Amino acid sequence: MTSQVSSPAEQTDAALVGEQRASGNGAEGKEVRRLDRVIIRFAGDSGDGMQLTGDRFTSETASFGNDLSTLPNFPAEIRAPAGTLPGVSSFQLHFADHDILTPGDAPNVLVAMNPAALKANIGDVPRGADIIVNTDEFTKRPMAKVGYATSPLEDGSLEAYHVHPVPLTTLTIEALKDFGLSRKEAERSKNMFALGLLSWMYHRPTEGTEAFLRAKFAKKPDIAEANVTAFRAGWNFGETTEDFAVSYEVAPATKAFPTGTYRNISGNLALSYGLIAAGRQADLPLYLGSYPITPASDILHELSKHKNFGVRTFQAEDEIAGIGAALGAAFGGALAVTTTSGPGVALKSETIGLAVSLELPLLVVDIQRGGPSTGLPTKTEQADLLQAMYGRNGEAPVPIVAPRTPADCFDAALDAARIALTYRTPVFLLSDGYLANGSEPWRIPDVDELPDLRVQFASGPNHQLADGTEVFWPYKRDGQTLARPWAVPGTPGLEHRIGGIEKQDGTGNISYDPANHDFMVRTRQAKIDGIEVPDIEVDDPADDNGQGARTLVLGWGSTYGPITAAVRRVRRSGERIAQAHLRHLNPFPRNLGEVLARYDKVIVPEMNLGQLATLLRARYLVDARSHTQVSGMPFKAEQLAEVFKEAIND
Repeated sequence: MTSQVSSPAEQTDAALVGEQRASGNGAEGKEVRRLDRVIIRFAGDSGDGMQLTGDRFTSETASFGNDLSTLPNFPAEIRAPAGTLPGVSSFQLHFADHDILTPGDAPNVLVAMNPAALKANIGDVPRGADIIVNTDEFTKRPMAKVGYATSPLEDGSLEAYHVHPVPLTTLTIEALKDFGLSRKEAERSKNMFALGLLSWMYHRPTEGTEAFLRAKFAKKPDIAEANVTAFRAGWNFGETTEDFAVSYEVAPATKAFPTGTYRNISGNLALSYGLIAAGRQADLPLYLGSYPITPASDILHELSKHKNFGVRTFQAEDEIAGIGAALGAAFGGALAVTTTSGPGVALKSETIGLAVSLELPLLVVDIQRGGPSTGLPTKTEQADLLQAMYGRNGEAPVPIVAPRTPADCFDAALDAARIALTYRTPVFLLSDGYLANGSEPWRIPDVDELPDLRVQFASGPNHQLADGTEVFWPYKRDGQTLARPWAVPGTPGLEHRIGGIEKQDGTGNISYDPANHDFMVRTRQAKIDGIEVPDIEVDDPADDNGQGARTLVLGWGSTYGPITAAVRRVRRSGERIAQAHLRHLNPFPRNLGEVLARYDKVIVPEMNLGQLATLLRARYLVDARSHTQVSGMPFKAEQLAEVFKEAIND
């Protein structure tokens, strides 16, 4: 995703300009209205460029200084059947002049490029919303494909909405008539016409998009200029047509961000940058052994661009080879990573168990998606928690870290690396498709804010035998962390065995002794249980009498945004409710049991069938109430708010 940088100073300047524009009418005497937030959804065929359109609008919105959150939603097929409901691709953007947490429950504006896009999305559009429709596509055949017997633009079915019929295709072709393009080539730019129109409606900057188009099509300058022309034509259409009598302004979110330099960032990009930062802070080469899989592939693509930071990427022939290479790199002294999704985790499970036995640092990044099996590759889910916790043969405990927002993926990657390097263990990093593809503003940290992750490799003998001989014992542990020494191959005098067969405590020799196996199993578990993680923090505002809430909402991972937005709604209605969110799922924070015991009711929303709730019930014997959803889409704040209110009053 193209970066956009803004600072509070720039945001303040933009806000002043916005105030001046909002105080009067725009060009052609058109009215300009000030809004505090807007939710826009671009929807069309998967070949209509909706993701690019949404991405460009997002980038300019970030440049302007609004807070924002996005939700890309697209088919799993590379090219789904044109004009069909399964082939609809959409991009939703929520931007505001204040702090926001989700892409929004329902769009204020729907841009529908064809009948399929309208039919697939109209159920989410509230009464009174604006719908911009490409009328050129509402002909008999495209409508028949999705079951429209009559045109919804003419049969009165859209009377509850403000419909703006725009012949996007015709207008785009007319705007590009001097470029000598075929009709098909000219049609491809209709998404830029739509982007120009929406950019005019919401006073978005244009320079960045024009520069992006010229850079993207640098080898085809005629195509670049055609897209720029279509973009400008859309802007001019909004400026001159009588159908759009009002434009809108959403001021920069000057109070939402601490001072700093910001950019728009997706979860996968933030995670990639976090891994690079971890390698630099550990002063270790970063090695990625991976096999492409949706929605994790972007991390492989991004890391492959950064050889200058000591990053090595290996696209293996399959999942097993990818993690095998990564584990080999860990043995060789690298910060090793493998990226995948749920199906790949299943294939990697044996090697993860080997990493547990070898006690080597390895980051297993699981970008969760809908399952089981191939499932819903481009949709989101949180259903890999129990797989990460228990999905290996034998007792093979692995720490689990879960980011909560796209920007938080950066910090979570650093945290996972800290644990892996300090405790010599594989670590699961559980993101998901919602975080991976969604985006939000991210404050770029100063280097001196990042943790020091440097480790000491073993450099000589660490044990003295009874006869006084000094030797190297590969499983002689640190008294505090229980981590074994990390010996880089080739270091003189540090020769030692590795492998999957059980080791003897200390020496690392092969051992089938029952007592030794029992000791090693319990020691590996104790090492994970002893990992230092912060206590969980609870947001529980007391009432005027100092009484806190009796109901707690506990979430993990990407449910943070919808849960927090829902909690805010509940509190605005006068109800008391507490909220806490888990980053560390193994081990749990040490104060979690005490926190859960303070509340009469504990609600656990999850995009699975209650996996965290199951763990909490087993561990703490609390009556954790699940609220679950496995639709492939994130929770809506309004839906959760109703669930929370019912629980409070139950």
